Amino acid sequence: MATVEALKKVLVDTLESKGVVNEMKAQLRAEIFKALDDPTAVKPKLSNENLIINELIREYLTFNNYKYAESVLVAEAGHPDGRLDRKFICQELNVKDSESSYGVPLLYSLVKAFSEKPK
Repeated sequence: MATVEALKKVLVDTLESKGVVNEMKAQLRAEIFKALDDPTAVKPKLSNENLIINELIREYLTFNNYKYAESVLVAEAGHPDGRLDRKFICQELNVKDSESSYGVPLLYSLVKAFSEKPK
């Protein structure tokens, strides 16, 4: 018969392999941050550059399902709740969005463009 310690180990291993433990840790960190964050504190106004950079990061975090990291970024940076339009970001960065690039975050396209060697 299995011991309580063996059952605990199997349970922890199962939860870790399914990503539940890491998700719970991330959620706990996000909730701690929210609890410590002073809602009356005035956040500095975001520059246009920081707003676009944050939006690129938000899109990346959302795409990769890093929802707690994204929520902490939004709260900590004082980023508006709404999202910037992808077409607007492309115009601001002089990036052409194509059918093949539309399915992934713009950050991927930027990394790809800057890492390709000139012909």
